[in-house]
Amino acid sequence: MQPRRVVVTGLGALTPLGNTVADYWHGLANGVSGADYIRQFDASKFKTRFACELKNFDPTNYLDKKEARKMDPFTQTAVISADQAILDAKIDASKINADRVGVIWGTGVGGMINYSNELKEFYTGDGTPRFSPFLITRLITDIAAGSISIRHGFRGPNFSVASACASATNAIIEAMYNIRYGKADMVITGGSENVINEPCVGGFNAMKALSERNDDPKTASRPFDLDRDGFVMGEGAGALVLESLDHALERGAKIYAELAGGAATADAYHITAPHPEGLGARNVMTQALLDAGMQASDLDYINVHGTSTPLGDVAEIKAVQHVFGEHAYNMNISSTKSMTGHLLGAAGAVESIAVILSIIHGIVPPTINHFTDDPQLDPRLNFTFNTAQHREVRAGLSNTFGFGGHNASVIFKKFVP
Repeated sequence: MQPRRVVVTGLGALTPLGNTVADYWHGLANGVSGADYIRQFDASKFKTRFACELKNFDPTNYLDKKEARKMDPFTQTAVISADQAILDAKIDASKINADRVGVIWGTGVGGMINYSNELKEFYTGDGTPRFSPFLITRLITDIAAGSISIRHGFRGPNFSVASACASATNAIIEAMYNIRYGKADMVITGGSENVINEPCVGGFNAMKALSERNDDPKTASRPFDLDRDGFVMGEGAGALVLESLDHALERGAKIYAELAGGAATADAYHITAPHPEGLGARNVMTQALLDAGMQASDLDYINVHGTSTPLGDVAEIKAVQHVFGEHAYNMNISSTKSMTGHLLGAAGAVESIAVILSIIHGIVPPTINHFTDDPQLDPRLNFTFNTAQHREVRAGLSNTFGFGGHNASVIFKKFVP
């Protein structure tokens, strides 16, 4: 069969910059830092005492209290962001075939917060097993996708994707394939991650992955800066409604952008370090362009993985220059992680939304917190430092790379009927 075009018709977001898509975009366009000292637990003894947490977020403002208690925060944010996207897409349940609507969701860690809390209670108690009957269903990674489908009655393809920080991007790619090749007409996709707790902060500290700039959290996430010292943890969720172009047109849906293509590769190099020449990153961007049927010169913007780690930032930019050649100097490059922190398994979803909104608004969000150039990075490249830039964005690419050497890229472009 002829592959079907895939378009984006709904968006939802819960991020450290705001609990709606509009608030998220306002923060991005204005270069706002979402970092602050951790409030979810006492981090005073940790090497890192700050993160990019959700602000003024109470799940019971969106969900019934009894329902919310059954869910780990990663499922709560998944369901709420999906609700936003479904509402935004103006989906009329009576006019769609629920058997042809899927949910494919990404998360890197899953229900870590409830799991660690239950273990804490067990080991500090008298040893009698008093676990919640919801322990397992709060923990398992597939429960977010399952909860969204149960809530809305969607009976199409339904599963979870876990590939560390590439999870949400891989979920978006799988959703695209299911629509492109006729397995579904519509898929709710994206990712969620809520793991700002003692084991995760302590574990990433032990790996020396996190910034320890405790005296100045707001500027701690500084991708491509000479003095970057690690990433800043973030939390939240992003949701997209994808559907075939024919299905969207038939129901009169508004179309934000077209999902032109995507790809996934592996570094096959190291469990945490990127390939020093960005080999896997080169391959994934090249394959994404091929999948989209596009040339390197068709892209105006790359939302890079750009986590603010010494090795990762350099390797990715080497890969960008290898793939895009001279055209790399014509593009804008930015890392929105400088504002949101790193949302881990949800990063690909919120960053895809950033690319889509840059296409719609003609604004490239900045890489904030830049103070000192890194001599390892070509100064002729436009990293969109500190201030957003107005320009036409015909197409943009989002990169996400995960521990284990997972690489995933997606390309969105301006919708042309």
